[in-house]
Amino acid sequence: MAAPEAWRARSCWFCEVAAATTMEATSREAAPAKSSASGPSAPPALFELCGRAVSAHMGVLESGVWALPGPILQSILPLLNIYYLERIEETALKKGLSTQAIWRRLWDELMKTRPSSLESVTCWRAKFMEAFFSHVLRGTIDVSSDRRLCDQRFSPLLHSSRHVRQLTICNMLQGATELVAEPNRRVLETLASSLHTLKFRHLLFSDVAAQQSLRQLLHQLIHHGAVSQVSLYSWPVPESALFILILTMSAGFWQPGPAGLPCRLCGEASRGRAPSRDEGSLLLGSRRPRRDAAERCAAALMASRRKSEAKQTARAAPATRVTRRSTQESLTAGGTDSKREPLPPAASHEAPGTRRPPSAPATTSSASSSTSSSKRAPASSAPQPKPLKRFKRAAGKKGARTRQGCGAESEDLYDFVFIVAGEKEDGEEMEIGEVACGALDGSDPSCLGLPALEASQRFRSISTLELFTVPLSTEAALTLCHLLSSWVSLESLTLSYNGLGSNIFRLLDSLRALSGQAGCRLRALHLSDLFSPLPILELTRAIVRALPLLRVLSIRVDHPSQRDNPAVPGNAGPPSNIIGDEEIPENCLEQLEMGFPRGAQPAPLLCSVLKASGSLQQLSLDSATFASPQDFGLVLQTLKEYNLTLKRLSFHDMNLADCQSEVLFLLQNLTLQEITFSFCRLFEKRPAQFLPEMVAAMKGNSTLKGLRLPGNRLGNAGLLALADVFSEDSSSSLCQLDISSNCIKPDGLLEFAKRLERWGRGAFGHLRLFQNWLDQDAVTAREAIRRLRATCHVVSDSWDSSQAFADYVSTM
Repeated sequence: MAAPEAWRARSCWFCEVAAATTMEATSREAAPAKSSASGPSAPPALFELCGRAVSAHMGVLESGVWALPGPILQSILPLLNIYYLERIEETALKKGLSTQAIWRRLWDELMKTRPSSLESVTCWRAKFMEAFFSHVLRGTIDVSSDRRLCDQRFSPLLHSSRHVRQLTICNMLQGATELVAEPNRRVLETLASSLHTLKFRHLLFSDVAAQQSLRQLLHQLIHHGAVSQVSLYSWPVPESALFILILTMSAGFWQPGPAGLPCRLCGEASRGRAPSRDEGSLLLGSRRPRRDAAERCAAALMASRRKSEAKQTARAAPATRVTRRSTQESLTAGGTDSKREPLPPAASHEAPGTRRPPSAPATTSSASSSTSSSKRAPASSAPQPKPLKRFKRAAGKKGARTRQGCGAESEDLYDFVFIVAGEKEDGEEMEIGEVACGALDGSDPSCLGLPALEASQRFRSISTLELFTVPLSTEAALTLCHLLSSWVSLESLTLSYNGLGSNIFRLLDSLRALSGQAGCRLRALHLSDLFSPLPILELTRAIVRALPLLRVLSIRVDHPSQRDNPAVPGNAGPPSNIIGDEEIPENCLEQLEMGFPRGAQPAPLLCSVLKASGSLQQLSLDSATFASPQDFGLVLQTLKEYNLTLKRLSFHDMNLADCQSEVLFLLQNLTLQEITFSFCRLFEKRPAQFLPEMVAAMKGNSTLKGLRLPGNRLGNAGLLALADVFSEDSSSSLCQLDISSNCIKPDGLLEFAKRLERWGRGAFGHLRLFQNWLDQDAVTAREAIRRLRATCHVVSDSWDSSQAFADYVSTM
């Protein structure tokens, strides 16, 4: 009897609260109704008025509302604002109530966007609160415009921050300054524990203050937080300083700028503290300005660029050879031509944005420079740093790089030039190709003119890095490769359409160096680009040779590049350690996806990769072309003999019309569980003879679970032939069938459904019917789908075939 008594007590309490507030609420609701021109509207229900009153006084009544019985609480939940609705979630679940429908309605009414059809929303509360946080941070939503968003007792950013798993920073780093401000310190602390993914989209040029704020934000979220993934999207003209800052912070390097406040967390955690001013020698070595890794990388690269640009200007023609010069000369002459007389100390000037280190004298002659250079040269025969050929600086960046005066220390990454260790004699020259491929035969980053990072103290770094449509200049690619060589915590790397060009050789060299590091975790690499200086199969062989522990490799090249092709006269070939005819050592690849450019591919090279990948479980070939069906058969025979664990095989946009015997060979493979032939023109030739042979092979295969045949012009006749796979005398265990884009009409689909019913067996679990001609007879199509749903899950769409045909004709 205790429970009913408590229920009645809570109900009485609710009624008392309601009675105390109903009069006031009724008067407020009735006043506008009497003045309405169209007559009085229906007054709200008494319970609704009571619920609104309770919601308005939740600051006092919250604990009592939590204790209300489930039926009463269920009616109050839609009337609460988002803050109390979020706070009461746990109590509602204990009473068997769900708030998902309420959060979905709030999303539709306030966010006014429809989630992607590919997105599966598991928690609408988390999705709403995450989007709400981003809108408030950017100032794109007014919380005072809706009573459900406004409550003086709560901070919108702080209350929603614990639900943020993914944060996107756009344009000119909006939101970074607000997050690192002192009033939002608790917000940033909450984000550090909840945020997992940080994304940058459509970044523009930013000022020094915004970059300093971003520096502090990344330090808190990555080095002292839980962010494990950083993604950059659509940055057509990357700002080198900002890009290098994001990279180095993601890799775990950080040092506060001169104007930056010391990190409170670094002082608390001695093991993860930032390098202090007294620890500069650990980062930069003796007699070098104390700068962090990003600034030193940028300084070295800009020094080489200035020397190269000055030399090109002096010659008044595109340079074809690069002259090695002493770094001391570049520091004293500011990157001018070697034949120019040095200016007096008072009149000498440096290149814009540079700062002379204290150890560099104001003036120096060629002889003294050579002498001092020989004195500083190391005893070993290690390769010396070489200037690199630079691309033309993008328009609009010059103003961002220059600096007025040389007083206080600047925050710009390009504000000084440090001394590069080791120099060569003046006048020694090398070919441009040597520069592009130099230092690839060794793992010492100092031979690239970059500082070593091994001696510096590293913080926590991310495990996933993604760069989508971010063109990498020479200095950006060089910095990335330099960081990758020791980035042991990196587990997944995605480089998509970055215009690497010949920098792919540096990438391969850095990946080889990373693979040799103890504790290397890199297991997934996704690489795609428009052009490649190496044929795709050569590039694949080089990658698996450099990363034998890689588990997932996805590589795509859209067009063969003649300009970057090493075989073209005048272009330097790749280093000997990048390509070779020796066999590939056994690797750990489990998933291999390859997208080929147009042109016949050498089957032996692909077979060599497959032979070394004995653990391969999934293989996908897109747009692959072979010289003959025999070459394709050689690939399939290699799969059967060497890849015994292969489960999924996919072919897309390949002409297999002449490879029907090879297709039958695949369908008889008893190890494959899923096969995809997408837009492969399977039934273009001999369909009447090939279809029965294909069905017979499938009926005898008891291991094949999924068959995907989109875009093969199957038609009604082919669909009815496939129905025989599910006959009573078949041993097939097929449970997934994709027949999208196959010119199937409603009458053929209905007959297919009737045959499945006639055999009286559960044919399969999943049937995809996208983009077929089912709109020609809507009634018959609905009847066919109704019958099919009795035996399987059907996925279809309302595709307009006539409009699609008109669009196709208009593009012919």
